[in-house]
Amino acid sequence: MKIMAPVDPALLALSTDVVLFSIHAERLDVLLLKQAARQWQLPGGEVGACEDLDGAALRHLREQTGVDDVYLEQLYTFGDPRRVDCQRVVSVAYYALVPAERLPLDELRKNPQVDWCPVSDLPPLTLDHAQIVTLAHQRLASKLAYSTIALQFMPASFTLSALQTVYETILGEVLDKRNFRKRILAMNCIETTGGMAREGNHRPARLYRATHPGRIEFLK
Repeated sequence: MKIMAPVDPALLALSTDVVLFSIHAERLDVLLLKQAARQWQLPGGEVGACEDLDGAALRHLREQTGVDDVYLEQLYTFGDPRRVDCQRVVSVAYYALVPAERLPLDELRKNPQVDWCPVSDLPPLTLDHAQIVTLAHQRLASKLAYSTIALQFMPASFTLSALQTVYETILGEVLDKRNFRKRILAMNCIETTGGMAREGNHRPARLYRATHPGRIEFLK
């Protein structure tokens, strides 16, 4: 076993990294920043001396991408002493969720250093950021089974078919329509708006909304 030399405390740093998920055209995407040498990285950076972790994560996300007002959850702490050369950097990773309808698309298009990439086909990422994205995706998929987290991707009103598509996009599998609707309605996390929407050539479908928008509820 190799024994590492002690790290100079002056070289210790604390940072945050944010995996921002959104769904576009039935594809789960993550927002990445372009680096030199054809590599990409997650939004993030050092935590200020008088800054809390959540605040630092949101600040870096806003400053580097223009995206704000998202659901944010702490994921994991990555502290391998060898993750960054010549410095000990501990990263507190987060994942964030935002509906495509709430994204500042005009601002994002003007920034050539920012792009959406499919989780299923990531470009080369710096450091351990690919591992962070993988863990965030696993956490998101697992929480579908016992929480209402999928509603964070939904607009103000939506159909049950649109909600099922979100589940299938995250899980990467097709779900039985009848069982899915039975389960969702039994959760009492959505309610009808009284409106209808037409989807393609099908008959109009009932519109729903989250019973408690902006809040994630856990199933017993």
